[in-house]
Amino acid sequence: MKRTHHCAQLSKADLGATVSLAGWVDSVRDHGGIIFVDLRDREGITQVKFDSALREQAARLKDESVIGITGKVESRPEAMVNKNLPTGEIEVDATEVVVHNLSETPPFPLTDAGGDKVNEDMRLTYRYLDLRRPKMRKNLAVRHRATKSVRDYFDGQGFYEVETPALFKSTPEGAREYLVPSRIHAGQFYALSQSPQQFKQILMVAGVEKYFQIARCFRDEDLRADRQMEFTQIDVEVSFIDREGIYALFEGMLKKVWKDVLDHDLPTPFPRLAFKDAMNRYGVDKPDTRFAMELVDLSDTFKNSGFKVFQSTIANGGAVKAFNGKGLADVTQGEIGALEDIAKSLGAKGLAFIKVEKGEWKSPIVKFFSDAEKAELTQRLNLEDGDIAFFAAAPWERACAILGRIRLEAAQLLVKRGKLTLRADQWNFLWVVDFPLMSYDEERGGYAATHHPFTSPVPEDAALLDSDPKAVRGQHYDVVLNGMELGGGSIRIHQPDVQEKIFKDVLKIPADVVESRFGYMLRAFKFGAPPHGGIAFGLDRMVALLCGTTSIRDVIAFPKTQRAQDLMTQSPTSVTEKQLKDLHIQTVMPE
Repeated sequence: MKRTHHCAQLSKADLGATVSLAGWVDSVRDHGGIIFVDLRDREGITQVKFDSALREQAARLKDESVIGITGKVESRPEAMVNKNLPTGEIEVDATEVVVHNLSETPPFPLTDAGGDKVNEDMRLTYRYLDLRRPKMRKNLAVRHRATKSVRDYFDGQGFYEVETPALFKSTPEGAREYLVPSRIHAGQFYALSQSPQQFKQILMVAGVEKYFQIARCFRDEDLRADRQMEFTQIDVEVSFIDREGIYALFEGMLKKVWKDVLDHDLPTPFPRLAFKDAMNRYGVDKPDTRFAMELVDLSDTFKNSGFKVFQSTIANGGAVKAFNGKGLADVTQGEIGALEDIAKSLGAKGLAFIKVEKGEWKSPIVKFFSDAEKAELTQRLNLEDGDIAFFAAAPWERACAILGRIRLEAAQLLVKRGKLTLRADQWNFLWVVDFPLMSYDEERGGYAATHHPFTSPVPEDAALLDSDPKAVRGQHYDVVLNGMELGGGSIRIHQPDVQEKIFKDVLKIPADVVESRFGYMLRAFKFGAPPHGGIAFGLDRMVALLCGTTSIRDVIAFPKTQRAQDLMTQSPTSVTEKQLKDLHIQTVMPE
């Protein structure tokens, strides 16, 4: 029995036609002498009618059984028309049925509402059932359309799609790597590629000029809603391009994807925000700009304050920052306690706040403020009845980070109270630019690349590499959407002497280590390396936002849990002694 149509295809135009359908039993309804089955495939649902001749076979069917039917297309009685279905005006009167597979009762309902109430571990254990739910099928379809749109866009721009190796060499900087032992070379290891970064730069040296790849990448990181140990990125590198060219190229890509997938016209160009401004105003380098509650620097206000906590912080080179949680004065003691715990986890000693209720300021710290300080706070924070101001006093970067996180938590409390709406279909894109090229790693006692060591310095800052590396800006850029970093990249170093200087003089990587990890790149750059730059977009994150979910597990067919397990296949697992022996490995269990 061959399928002639899918289950969302038939209409009144097909009345009288003999058709064959195949799919899963979505529901069975016994109306006495007639049994009705909603037959479902990937595309939709068609109602099938079984009369007395096939009643015995139809009565055996259970939800999620797989069947094929042949029958004649008929009009539904007027009272039975379902206007919510594309096929709601017709039904198929079955003349033949083949039962391909009778299903056991699923462990949870395969509806969106039913599945959403189930523990995620259960859904992931039975992922093949979870993926039958309409929402999950839609997510996979969105992922397909988005990926196809990306490929079509770059093909139209003259790019080559080039695959790079998954098995690479270990270059232990950045995230922890997955190591793969070599059977042939005893005691030596490959590493699963964290990113095609070095390969795509080599492709620029090779004259490819325009490269892209839908690349699988691997990082042995702690997992969370927007992070998986194996993930997919849209990886791109271009020769003879500057930052403005990158911005235009990728705004064009995103504009096409949003139009193809959502039929939405994104306004371009995207706003741009310098890293320092993002931190000062939002406390984070990936700000959610769908709501205000911007941070205000009050260091000038409190530099001579009688409140010693603020005054001494400023005297020691720190900052006092605050923001107005507009309308959140009704925050409970329990919620304040939870916010304080978050602040302490980020290095704060506590979380100072001022509530304004019925014209009265309520806070343990108010008694330390002068009338002039109160007046300035009122004006600069726009404090009104029903508001609450949160404060952080710490080194600048830490003060920003503390309040940046509290700002996001405060927004969620306002959403919970119905006082703030964060629409998933409000697309606030922006570029964050002018990142510092280097940061100082106190623990290591040296400089570390903020992005990666191949990022080119902003030309007018390059002279500061010797005297003040922290003051050097990198040609590095991130694309942010609604508080989520979608992608990041940079204009790369293409001069071997500059790259060698970064490795040896700034990052202080020993010469033998530079040779071991990057020697082939430095040699390649001596054979006519063009200026080049690129970016990597998180495909999983982009699709999650297109689907209106914050968890990338919802848009990956077979994800791992937050404990890095695949519950469906029950991996990872132990292996045999012979397998270990073949790879010249012995395992040592942790104490």
